[in-house]
Amino acid sequence: MGITSWLWDIQGGATLGVIWAIMALGLYLTYRVLNYADLTVDGSLTLGGAISAVCVAAGVQPILAILIATAGGMMAGSVTGFLHTKFKIPDLLAGILTQFALYSINLRIMGKANFGLLNEVTLFSQIKELGVPSRWAGLIIGVVFAVVLIILVYCFFGTEIGCALRATGNNPHMVRAMGANTKVYIVLGLIVGNGLVAMSGALLAQYQGYADINMDVGTIVIGLAAIMIGEVLFSKKTYFHRLAGVVIGSIVYRIIIAFVLRISLTADTIIKITADDMKLITAIIVVIALVAPGLKDSALAKLSGKEGE
Repeated sequence: MGITSWLWDIQGGATLGVIWAIMALGLYLTYRVLNYADLTVDGSLTLGGAISAVCVAAGVQPILAILIATAGGMMAGSVTGFLHTKFKIPDLLAGILTQFALYSINLRIMGKANFGLLNEVTLFSQIKELGVPSRWAGLIIGVVFAVVLIILVYCFFGTEIGCALRATGNNPHMVRAMGANTKVYIVLGLIVGNGLVAMSGALLAQYQGYADINMDVGTIVIGLAAIMIGEVLFSKKTYFHRLAGVVIGSIVYRIIIAFVLRISLTADTIIKITADDMKLITAIIVVIALVAPGLKDSALAKLSGKEGE
């Protein structure tokens, strides 16, 4: 029974990991590729969940509801890009303003703070009706979405527009010197990135069975944790490896969280870890992921120095 519960924890963590990984891919696009500190993602995740939940409750096909939610996230990203490129508002402030406005918009969409999907037909319930065990439906859908998106984003990076977008984040002066408009690529990157974040929120709402106004709390930190862990595991690799690393990093992060909670529940410890401690644990994980590469390089340098002696 003990081993089984641990295995179910791994499976549950992996399921949430692949769903949140879609959000992390969107954050990776803006934070790492575009080199843009976008705080819109906190609002666009809930936006995706809210639109998806309301559409499903209205009888819209679940997959279409996810696409509509993705379009909503893309609109949110375009607003941030417009504020930054047209009105010269700093990137952080532009994202904060859009995120701030989305809180009220999300409440308007749902009509209340929590919108339930009890007994509604979702993408996950449709998969269960095909005979897939309920515990595996979420993982299968998450993996399919993650794999397809990795392939699409990787192929996009290989196009002329994708290369220009990567160059904008890496060396915008060179892009402008070649006659290209970096503002266009900044807006494009924000549109695509927030679209992926909203898609993750849409899937999360259908998986959980509800959308909540506070479901976006800690989104940026969770996404950064996935990115940092992925970079530790797949450092200095191709973009395909980096994208896959983000997904695996998200899964690893969620499994770590599940393990920490399980240990707290089963072990006879003085301090019991609860859901209220997750922000602290996440911060610690991110710090470890940030420090690990430097410690690794220092250790290798010392070893090489000793070998040289």
